[in-house]
Amino acid sequence: MILARIKGSIVSTVKNEKLVGYKFMIVETIENGKLTGKHLLAVDGVGAGIGEEVLIATGSAARLALDRTDAPVDAAIVGIVDKNQ
Repeated sequence: MILARIKGSIVSTVKNEKLVGYKFMIVETIENGKLTGKHLLAVDGVGAGIGEEVLIATGSAARLALDRTDAPVDAAIVGIVDKNQ
């Protein structure tokens, strides 16, 4: 799992049929409580918004989290952080 903050979104009107209905979000990873400058593109599985801290699953866990084991997904937003201490 990766901790990240949503920086923006990407609109794609033409995409793989297994990704229709999902938002694509640009996230910046967080390490040791600080933004790293490293960005990922993640499929939003929970309805997160810009500025929120989120949990990211990667690899096959991302596809499983979306219940789309046959979708071309490598990173998925699987949770919204309520409080980060």
